[in-house]
Amino acid sequence: MVAAQPEGRVGSLGHKYALSVGAAFVAEFVTYPLDLVKTRLQMQGEGVKVMGTQYRGMVMTAMGVVKEEGVTRLWQGVTPGMARHVVYSGVRMTLYDILRTNYKSKEDMMLVDRAMLGMVSGGLGQLVASPADLVKVRMQMEGRRRLQGLPVRVTTMRASLAQAVKEGGLRSLWKGAVPNVQRAAMVNLGDLTTYDQTKTYLVSEGWAGDSWVTHGVSSGCAGLAAAVMGTPADVVKARVMNQPLDANGRGLYYKGAIDCLAKAVKTEGFLSLYKGFVPCWLRMAPWSMTFWLTFEKMRTLAHLDPW
Repeated sequence: MVAAQPEGRVGSLGHKYALSVGAAFVAEFVTYPLDLVKTRLQMQGEGVKVMGTQYRGMVMTAMGVVKEEGVTRLWQGVTPGMARHVVYSGVRMTLYDILRTNYKSKEDMMLVDRAMLGMVSGGLGQLVASPADLVKVRMQMEGRRRLQGLPVRVTTMRASLAQAVKEGGLRSLWKGAVPNVQRAAMVNLGDLTTYDQTKTYLVSEGWAGDSWVTHGVSSGCAGLAAAVMGTPADVVKARVMNQPLDANGRGLYYKGAIDCLAKAVKTEGFLSLYKGFVPCWLRMAPWSMTFWLTFEKMRTLAHLDPW
């Protein structure tokens, strides 16, 4: 019994992958309305002359969506959002685990090592998952298009994929991949580094390492750091991915991520890069806490060691 225990506690890569995806599903569904509100806020700077009501802040945006479109619209696009995590969270967590295991022993791992591995794992995971992210952003904006009197582009995940391919070919599925990957790398840098550092400090001060309070405080700090570093790339990503394309598959508003960044700062000011920061932070903090608590609990139920 004792000799077989380590193997059961380690688990296979497939087992770890499935647990990562399952925990991400829970976190994504619980916090998804904040992601939709964040995206709506970030897109407000575009087409001001032809838009109707401009929302003011996170609460007013959420109330506007519920009043004008219905409460269920707060989860519009949740299906591709969850589909994204089948790839993104699974690859990110599994790849990080592989790299960490083969890079150095846990005792020799420094904070900078974990940050580097987190950036690599997050960036590669997001690169693979970019098509699902594009579909999610497009579906999140459909309610706003209807209110503007614009024709509905898509109603399902499959239709959104088909439309993107029709407009710009397979390459269009990776439209905005550069800011997407940049954001994922920065978010994972902030999340992993800050969570690890904060939790280590709190435990050294006498806080219980397995306490919900310790995890909550650590994940809240991690969410703040991730939001500070990831929001500008998130704004650029959302705008590049949501813009219409010409007959040649080129964006009508921006030539690329750098062009979008420059135009946003020039026409709307530097703070425009932090539109949606509050809901971004308020989503990242509970997402991180929900994910890690669920993930660790699922590992315990599967008789695996804590991550």
